[in-house]
Order: sequence, then C-alpha cells, then structure tokens
Amino acid sequence: MHRNAFTARIVSNVLSAALGVVCLGAFGFASGAFAQSPLPTATAEDRAQALAIFKELIEINTTDTPLGNVTTATAAMQKRFLDAGFAADDVHLLGPDARKQNLVVRMRAAAPTSEKPVLFLCHMDVVQALRADWSTDPFEFVEKDGYYYGRGTQDMKDSDAALVATFLRLHREGYKPKRDLVLALTADEEGGQFNGADWLVRQHRELVDAAFVINPDAGGVELDHGRAVVADVEATEKVYSDFQITATNRGGHSSLPRPDNAIYELMTALNKLAAYAFPFEMNAVTRTYFTSLAGQESGQTAADIRAILATPPDIAAAGRLGAEPSFNSNFRTTCVATRLAAGHANNALAQTAQANVNCRIFPGHSPEEIRQQLIGIFGDAKLTVKYVSDAGVVSDTAPERKAMVPPAPIPEVFGPLTRLTQAIWPGIPVTPVMENGASDSIYFAQAGIPSYGYSAIALERDDDRAHGQDERLPVDSYWKSLDFFYSFAKALGGE
Repeated sequence: MHRNAFTARIVSNVLSAALGVVCLGAFGFASGAFAQSPLPTATAEDRAQALAIFKELIEINTTDTPLGNVTTATAAMQKRFLDAGFAADDVHLLGPDARKQNLVVRMRAAAPTSEKPVLFLCHMDVVQALRADWSTDPFEFVEKDGYYYGRGTQDMKDSDAALVATFLRLHREGYKPKRDLVLALTADEEGGQFNGADWLVRQHRELVDAAFVINPDAGGVELDHGRAVVADVEATEKVYSDFQITATNRGGHSSLPRPDNAIYELMTALNKLAAYAFPFEMNAVTRTYFTSLAGQESGQTAADIRAILATPPDIAAAGRLGAEPSFNSNFRTTCVATRLAAGHANNALAQTAQANVNCRIFPGHSPEEIRQQLIGIFGDAKLTVKYVSDAGVVSDTAPERKAMVPPAPIPEVFGPLTRLTQAIWPGIPVTPVMENGASDSIYFAQAGIPSYGYSAIALERDDDRAHGQDERLPVDSYWKSLDFFYSFAKALGGE
C-alpha cells in the first residue's frame, strides 16, 4: 500500500512549516473559533434511505474470498444512482477483474469551471469474518442495544452508505455545486490483487483527478465514556508491511520430542517479539496530537502525556501510556503475529512452522530496515524472515519505501471541517494524527493529490472493533456522520 520514500525529517519540516503558515490552534482552527449553529438534519425519508443503503451494503459479502464479491455491492449502488436520475455518463462501473469492479460517480457543477473536483474516496471491501466467532451473523445487519452490528459497520461501510445517501439526497434536492463532486467506491483496500484506488489513479486518472481527496477510512471523533475528547484528522500514515517467518528442521517421530522442533523454534521467536518494544518516537504530527490531547485528559494520563512531550521524553511515562494500545501505536513501530501454520501430521514433529508478522512502521523507517530488526530480535540464524507484498508475493528483501509526506492543511477543507465538527461536538479540538493502520490515501499522495482522512464517526477509544469480533457502530454515530457529510459536501462544493 504505502510506497512513499521520504524521511521523517522531511515529514516533520513540511508539516511544521504548513502549521506555522496557515494554522491557528491545534490544527489551524482554534477550538471555539466558530459560532455554533445546528446543522441541517436528515428528514425521516432521508434516514430511511440511508439506513436501507447501510443494511444493503453490510449484507453483501465483499471479502477477498471465494464467497465475496465487491462488484455485487458497487453494481447495487450503481443501480441506485441510475434509478435516481444520474446520467449514465456520470456513473462508471469499471475495474480489472469481474469481481472487483469500482464505482465512480460524478455530480456535475452547475456551470463549467476551472476548479478541480473534490473526491470522496471509500473502499467497499471488508476483512473476512467467521460466523462461529461472532454473536450475530457478520453479514446480517442487526440493530440491538443502541448499536448496528455487522462486518463493515466501522470499516468502512458506514461512511460508504452515508456518502452514497448524501449524493442521492443532494441530487434529489436539486443541488448544483460550483465544482464537481466525485465519489469513488473501490475494491481491495484490505488486501487482494486488484486495489481499486491504485488502478483508478494509474488507468483512469481523468475520473478521479481532484484538487484534494477526503478519505473517511481514517480520522474521527474519540469518545471517553461518552464525552467527545478530540477530532482526529489523518495527516500521515504508518507503512504497512507483512513478513513471513519460517522455522524448519528434520522433524521426526512425535514419541521422541526434541526442543529444536520447528514449532518450538517459531514460538520462541514470536515470544521474543511479543516482549519487545520498538523505540519510542515522535514527529510533528504525533507531537501536535498529544499536545492537543494533554489539555483534554486529567490525572496520571495528562501528566504522562506532558512528560513524553518534554525534552528528553520520559520513557517511564511512555511505558505507562503504552499500556493503552491506541497510545502505544502512536509513538512506535508495532509488529504482531497474525497467522500461524505448522506441521504435516498429528504423529510427527513439525518440519516446518510459519507465521505471518504484520508491522505498522513509524514514518522514517523502511520495511527492509524493520525486516533486519526482526532478524536481530529473533536472534536465530535457522529462521528465515521474508517480505510479503500486498499481492502475496514473497521475497528475500523488502522495499526501502518510507511514509508519505503529509499535505499542508488547506483552509478550504479545514475551515468547514472544524466548523461542522464543532457544531456537532462543541469545543473539541480538531487535530492531526498519524494513521496507525493503512489506507488508500497513499496512491493519491503519490500522484500529487492531497488526501485528508476524516470520517466524522464517534467511537469509544476502547471499542474499536474494526477487523475484529462483533464489529459494531453506535446508532447515534451513524446519524451524526450522515448530517456531517451532507453539510460538508455542500461546503466543499459551494453553497
């Protein structure tokens, strides 16, 4: 996914300069800087349609498996747009694989303009989910106890549905923007051989060329026991990398166990990794994030945040904060085993044991650098550590690419973003964050198109279930995001 080769020093300098030139407050627009006024809310008809779209998308399996099919979902949305009266020339279903078709929808400006469009980028694929692991069917849309359950309710069919509903509502109301608004619903962000964002940028740039990209696959509002604490906007990303760790030996009869069998060797290595913490690091984005957060927290947490912001940082404070995974991943590279395979017979010592280790690499470090670090952590010459590409190709060495340079925060984006966010969650700071996962923003950044990650979805910090069991979204969060995107699209398109 991430193929940018700039250093952390450049990341820091570019962002610091941008913040100094165009910004006030945490991210350019001080909390409380805008007069608070309620947003237009969706009517009962609007909500009914938005809920139907959300349900339809959740119940279409779009995993990269034999049972999954992204095209089923994108074709269903294509039908909705055509049935609503969008011109066929403005609704494009296309892609390099029959099961991985992308949908690009354009809402035309009222009059010809030299202004480039605004692109909303949303992936339609989801991670596999097993029915046996869930309390509900992951591909059934279930509402209970104030939540919507289903695979994709957090990542990211909530935003897919909200933006489809927003485009349909704007069209129904006869809205004519001053510049084109474009919605791209794409395949294979979560993995697979046909990444839609990459393919569209390379093969059909004319359909997705834009002044900037809004990518709801990142960012959002952090809640602490129902209290909105901070609104995060993605300004940079970690580098996603997979590594194949393999232990091999001669095996033997299971009645004669030896400590050097492949499973033991692999587990010894993985236990070393589990006990290891990559070095504490900060850059301009994460420093701004924690500076903003320090004013929102209290007690030991606030004190520890101030301590890691000091020069030199207090590593003991970082250790205490690191007990919270969302904090820990913001100030270091993280690597974790995600898949295991071993053995060839129940009555034989394993001759081969293999694990996939997934790393999210802090900006400034390359996958090859981390591969070498893994070799050092394991300290076992009998193990092999190989790189696995997004397409599943295994190689002896990894790329030298590093994280993307964050774009300058454009006032025409962050002005309305801050104003509308504070209309829903009054007074909370809007601050840059480093995306600890990965997104398709990188393909647009490489093409010279600024991309900003923001979903307007509010989630409790300890209830991030994306990719996990019983994925769910608070009902209230969906409706607030729907109201946000309606007003945000109009603000970006020109009222």
